[in-house]
Amino acid sequence: TNLAISQAVTHEGFYYAPDPSSQIACSIGGNIAENSGGVHSLKYGMTTNNVLGCEFVLITGEILRIGGKAPETDGYDVMGIITGSEGLLGVVTEVTVRILKKPETARALMVGFAEIEAAGQCVADIIGAGIIPGGMEMMDKNAIHAAEAFVHAGYPLDVEALLIIELDGPKVEVDELIARVEKIALGCGSTSCQISNSEQERLLFWAGRKAAFPAVGRMSPDYLCMDGTIPRGKLPAVLARIRDLSEKYRLRVANVFHAGDGNLHPLILYDANIPEEMDKAEAFGADILRACVEMGGVLT
Repeated sequence: TNLAISQAVTHEGFYYAPDPSSQIACSIGGNIAENSGGVHSLKYGMTTNNVLGCEFVLITGEILRIGGKAPETDGYDVMGIITGSEGLLGVVTEVTVRILKKPETARALMVGFAEIEAAGQCVADIIGAGIIPGGMEMMDKNAIHAAEAFVHAGYPLDVEALLIIELDGPKVEVDELIARVEKIALGCGSTSCQISNSEQERLLFWAGRKAAFPAVGRMSPDYLCMDGTIPRGKLPAVLARIRDLSEKYRLRVANVFHAGDGNLHPLILYDANIPEEMDKAEAFGADILRACVEMGGVLT
């Protein structure tokens, strides 16, 4: 599994950076098939940026070895073709990954906003200031309430949107960046800010976000997860469009997404036992993806 790699090297002070929410269960071979991301992909990249080589079995049974322990190889980027090919080209049977030294310091900020558009603007302003957090995630009110009831991470329940922003590196740098991010958030109208004071607290902040998908199951018997990426500057506009569509289709939506790189995961809540709700949810999802493309984004 993805998490097993970090567990195998943690005693030496290393870890594997890509961390999908399913990291306790998803296989590293599956991560290659899907080019999986995770909450720390903003700074450290997707699977394709963290895999050095693999053993690969073609449909003919021929075994190929691609890449290796060296960071770069001559010629075509065959590893880049295999990563994200969804098993179409062959089966990955062995993987060589890049492991990273754990940063000296990592702290997370939990910032609440009274308006979801203000949280979206804060994301754009942080990146615009030249700050690249280790991770920057957003949840709306529905997702916050579901995750808090599930994990008890101490999320504020009186906000419309929550940003979790992690900053890592040397301690002096992290302290400086925390002060700068706090100032930017206040300028965008933040109503609360909590900063982790221990590794346990930092992990608890993330635990709620990583459990958000299963937690939403407490709110609805069924949900449909969409997946699209937009330019960061369009976040406020897309979130407003999703809210309008929610009213149009009379279906609730819980927004959980990788705010730093504009990767949205709207969860459309519906009940398959009610006739036509499944069709409404699918039409709602199609409209969300159309909105992503209209605003200069892509389907992921």
